[in-house]
Amino acid sequence: MIGAGFLARRGEIDLVCRRGATLVVVEVKTRSSDDFGTPIEAVGSRKKRALMNAAAEYRALAEWRGPIRYAVVGLTAKPDGTFDAELVEDPFD
Repeated sequence: MIGAGFLARRGEIDLVCRRGATLVVVEVKTRSSDDFGTPIEAVGSRKKRALMNAAAEYRALAEWRGPIRYAVVGLTAKPDGTFDAELVEDPFD
């Protein structure tokens, strides 16, 4: 992991990671239950735009010249205090 909590003018990046020569921008969504959909389903087109705008700003500030990929981590709380986790790589492709 390179960093966490990057706040841009038009969005926010929860986690910035690196996999080889690729920067991975990660959105983390947490829900207390799936009653209103899964955390992954909560990442819609509006959030996609904000995440891509924030990634573009990060790219400029960090002078990153390599490729950027995206991932979403969904966390759903369980009654025992732990979480179910789901990772979706390249969710916007």
